[in-house]
Amino acid sequence: MNVIKHFEFVTPAPFATQSSHGEVKPKTINWFIPPLGKGSGGHLNIFRFAKNLEDLGYENRFVVVAESLVPEDKRLTKEEIKEKIAEWFMPLKAECFRGTADLPPAEFAMATGWQTAYYVDALKDKCHKCYFIQDYEPWFYSRGAEYFLAENTYKLGFSAITAGQWLEGLMRKDYGMEAHAVGFSYDKDLYHRPEKAPASHALSPKKQRVFFYARPPTPRRAFDLGVLVLDAVTKRMPTVEVVMAGWDLSQYEFPFQVTDHGIMRLSDLPALYATCDAALVLSFSNLSLLPLELMACGVPVVSNDGAWVEWLLNRDNACLAEPTIQGLADAIIKLLSDDDLREQHAVRGLEFAQGTSWINEARRFDSILTKIATARPPCSSRTTR
Repeated sequence: MNVIKHFEFVTPAPFATQSSHGEVKPKTINWFIPPLGKGSGGHLNIFRFAKNLEDLGYENRFVVVAESLVPEDKRLTKEEIKEKIAEWFMPLKAECFRGTADLPPAEFAMATGWQTAYYVDALKDKCHKCYFIQDYEPWFYSRGAEYFLAENTYKLGFSAITAGQWLEGLMRKDYGMEAHAVGFSYDKDLYHRPEKAPASHALSPKKQRVFFYARPPTPRRAFDLGVLVLDAVTKRMPTVEVVMAGWDLSQYEFPFQVTDHGIMRLSDLPALYATCDAALVLSFSNLSLLPLELMACGVPVVSNDGAWVEWLLNRDNACLAEPTIQGLADAIIKLLSDDDLREQHAVRGLEFAQGTSWINEARRFDSILTKIATARPPCSSRTTR
């Protein structure tokens, strides 16, 4: 591996947009994004906010940077970037760019993943430099070079827009950032509770199914702990069937009954969720959208406690337990053993999910950008690396 080449995104050359000395249109955003990945939840949230901001009068541009993260034969052309956004995520009006050449100026330069923040810092234009932070990315790594290179991006002086209040508080307290939180929602056209129980339940009323989001290559989703918890559950309740999705698990062995659905199309998930009596969703960094999607389908959620979880989930809309085998197994068994309790959590979770709205969060995003734009004049690069 060529270390210098791999980490070239850390030291990009200073650059300016095409006409950085001209008049900049208001409500324009240059989003600096990492290379696209099919099924990437982080990209999906970026594009979802951009789509709703389009409807609120914003002009978006997507700038793919940090291409050293992917092999050369996997890099997309400018035209392919726009095509894949439409194919893998959603159609957008936004113009797309590969690299920083020939960019039009924008009122806002928006970093997204940590690898993109160094490009926003290198931008010489006078603009409002912002950082859409969806997770605490240093936790993606052991305490080495990548941990601290990721953490350093929170010290570049950008205005943060965070996914949830936990990250907002962390950015303010630990890094002194100006930070504002937006929330999550879910696709209300896709996820909903079925009007009646699925046929599989009617045929096997004593059979109970527990869904587990299984993603071994993502340590923060605690696959190994989840398997240990489910082993403990099935030893105490042998009739429980475990349903997994999220990754190809054909190389794994389980001492209990597992139905593995691998990587599924989003459109197929609601029908699967509807067959489950409970879901185990573990997270040791910021939550994904999965708990809301499950709750929207009427599935009670069991998760670990922790500040990065409890900004969204609480003991009213979910079952939270200490992140131990015993604690989580007890929570699942208690839920499966009590029909009334399970229905109460299903109803409260559903009500909570239905109270969320992507368009409301986009309006919040808009108001944050307006506040940033009016609070202080735009500035150019303020740091040295």
